[in-house]
Amino acid sequence: MIISSWNVNSVRARIENIKNYLKKYKPDILMMQEIKTENINFPYDDFSNLNYESHVFGQKSYNGVAIISKNKLKNIRFDLIKDKLNQSRIISADAEFKNKNIQLINIYIPNGNPIDTEKYQYKKKWLDDLIRQLKSCIKKNPNIILGGDFNIIPSSEDVYNAKSFENDALFRLEIRKKLREMINLGFNDVYRHFNKTKEDYTFWDYMRGAWQKNNGMRIDHFLVSNSIIDKIKSVNINKDPRGRKKPSDHTPIEIKLA
Repeated sequence: MIISSWNVNSVRARIENIKNYLKKYKPDILMMQEIKTENINFPYDDFSNLNYESHVFGQKSYNGVAIISKNKLKNIRFDLIKDKLNQSRIISADAEFKNKNIQLINIYIPNGNPIDTEKYQYKKKWLDDLIRQLKSCIKKNPNIILGGDFNIIPSSEDVYNAKSFENDALFRLEIRKKLREMINLGFNDVYRHFNKTKEDYTFWDYMRGAWQKNNGMRIDHFLVSNSIIDKIKSVNINKDPRGRKKPSDHTPIEIKLA
């Protein structure tokens, strides 16, 4: 089973790229972030024509998350975090894999910049709420796959120029500590589990030739429970979609379960 996560930066603007990706790489489940559309305008038919069912937590023009799947998902939830700004940033579903019930949690963590504004405080509060909810989820089901756009650079190896990001909301020490707090609940950063030293990125800005220069950062992640890490056979940052016409500024990250 292949599970993919991709900040598509508008599902409608990116629909042809997404369909091409689904046809070529055939993930069983795709977790999308920043779909930037309300549920009513989500392209359900485009995905059902490719045999994917869609579960959507949309929002007009901003944010929004969705999970599409070839197989039936259960227990769809949109209420894991009570967001005081009513932003659509988290969706959860249960998937069956080899007689195990796995909770999939798809997240789009706030960016948090600029750091001297309410946006940064909102990010910290959102992370605290997420950590509290993960503690609760683990008690009910220890088998969790948490994926999405975390808007967190884990370490200096995960960004092209760490020095320039020291006071950025994606890389501030207190933000990285919250990611570490999540991992310490009993998760693995899957990319680092398989790649101890390799530098690779999931995001390249549209500006200043970042893609061409490989001036990127790794901010899209899969965290997988210790209880099922042995089921993960590989992880891949698929750069193909980022190099196409009209790309998202993020590219998919994929995990294979076997």
